[in-house]
Amino acid sequence: MTVKEVYDNIMRDAVSVYSAEGLLQKLESGKKLRIKMGADPSRPDLHLGHSVPLRKLRMLQDLGHEIVFVIGDFTAMIGDPSGRSKTRVPLTYEQTRQNSLSYYEQVCKILDREKTTIVYNSEWLKSMNFEDILSLAGKYTVARILERDDFAKRYAAKQPIGMHEMFYPLMQGYDSVALHADVEIGGSDQTFNLLVGRDLQKDYGQTPQEVITFPLLPGLDGVEKMSKSLDNYIGIDEAPEIMYEKCMKVPDTLLLTYFRLTSDLAEADFAELVEKDIMAAHRLYAETIVRMYHGEAAVAPAADRYKSIAGGGVPDEMEEYACAVGTRVADILRESGLAPSGSEARRLMQGGGVKVNGVQEKNPNAVFESAGEYVVSKGKNKFIKVKAE
Repeated sequence: MTVKEVYDNIMRDAVSVYSAEGLLQKLESGKKLRIKMGADPSRPDLHLGHSVPLRKLRMLQDLGHEIVFVIGDFTAMIGDPSGRSKTRVPLTYEQTRQNSLSYYEQVCKILDREKTTIVYNSEWLKSMNFEDILSLAGKYTVARILERDDFAKRYAAKQPIGMHEMFYPLMQGYDSVALHADVEIGGSDQTFNLLVGRDLQKDYGQTPQEVITFPLLPGLDGVEKMSKSLDNYIGIDEAPEIMYEKCMKVPDTLLLTYFRLTSDLAEADFAELVEKDIMAAHRLYAETIVRMYHGEAAVAPAADRYKSIAGGGVPDEMEEYACAVGTRVADILRESGLAPSGSEARRLMQGGGVKVNGVQEKNPNAVFESAGEYVVSKGKNKFIKVKAE
């Protein structure tokens, strides 16, 4: 893609750009830009929502610019207050490092491994002394910090706001100072923090970065933003058959948005199909996403598995669990992760959501009465094989 094509693509999908004129000037300057994106390591798994800004980074990377992916290990020890109605429980330093171990491999499913720099913001924030911190704090006022919607709402509701939370946007903003960032990309929920970085660079005598924010991808529920904690996500590191199945669950009303924000297909390749044959459009989307993250060879098996399950069949490959004769079905549901707890397992069974060998099992105290193999399913799409001995 040319500079103008990349710029037009960004402007088409961005929620806001500060400033559009400045961004175009920098892209056309011929200078190798340092482009930054931050990630919160509170959860180690990336999903298609993360891919929206990451795919724009790849376009910029292909133009020859340097991409710096910042793991916010130090800021995670405070916890991002964005969108929070109460103070978040902070992570330990060890937890942040452990959670970020898989980030590099997942990010490089989208970015060029050889051209991507990954850094931890503890590299510069941890070494700041109290004088440095006071100097940083003096560059922003309480009134400006309280302009953040989440802080303003909590303050108006007389809910507590920790002083350490007010440092979060300053610390994230200082990342841009430490890196001398030319451009920063993020989700629209990060707009305030990204603009703080732009302001701080001016205070430290640097040319302010251009800020680009992108929409938060709605999750599979069609209501909340995509999030692993809400179980409405498509993980970029998930198995191809799971990825395909989840892609088929994208709400019809959001399929165009998913195509535009998360795939490489041109509008002409999918727009008419979405209008005329929504099921065929879903299949095209599922095949496209599986191909992007797992390669061509993974597409057909994933599609075949989905067809089998959608038609009431049982997949050939399932996770296997062993248990003793007399073990309760509810216990296996909990152990396998089909249910997050014993009480949820019982609720699922009583609600008719569990089958054993294709037969609905509503008794929450049901057990595997004899030795043998059993297929246990939750809903239409989740299966495990249980061997009772």
